[in-house]
Amino acid sequence: MPDCQLYLISPLEVGGAFPGRLERALDAGPVAAFQFRVKDMDEHRAAELAEPLLRICAERDVAFIVNDSISLAKRLNADGVHLGQQDGDVAEARERLGRDAQIGVTCHASRHLAMLAGEQGADYVAFGAFFPTTTKEVEHRAELDLLEWWQTYFELPCVAIGGITPDNCPPLIEAGADFLAVSGAVWNGDEAEAVKAFSRQLSRG
Repeated sequence: MPDCQLYLISPLEVGGAFPGRLERALDAGPVAAFQFRVKDMDEHRAAELAEPLLRICAERDVAFIVNDSISLAKRLNADGVHLGQQDGDVAEARERLGRDAQIGVTCHASRHLAMLAGEQGADYVAFGAFFPTTTKEVEHRAELDLLEWWQTYFELPCVAIGGITPDNCPPLIEAGADFLAVSGAVWNGDEAEAVKAFSRQLSRG
């Protein structure tokens, strides 16, 4: 298994031509997981938009993770759920989604939150933001030593998120990120070229 893998996060607009863009991105290089992230949308509509994307990921053996919503993840029979600090807890997600579900937790720049998530049985923790990002407002800035510390003491995989591009990602790979979570760097331009650029950096790691 490569030391560090790509974890794609959807843009907020996932209708229209997006399924085709997702296919292009996933076919351009290895992607470990895709997170479906929509905001302020009723679950029925979200499920309609998610279903073709779920199929695209399943055909390519890419894990399909739902952001924030345990109930949507269960409805879709998704591979897992990613929980923010206000989105319910790991125990509830595990109970509803089963022991094989991948459950990730946003831990910002907090060692305490990450250890807590690990104790509660999360499958991975996410740290960030490492760089300024236009995808969402940055309240927490994480530093490279957080990744180094986590890798030194814990087996649980960690995800780096926030403003990551092919140009600025090498220090994160070096510091021990298991996954790079990226959104804008892929979807704000040519998604296939962006995935190829990330793949080149990851294969050097």
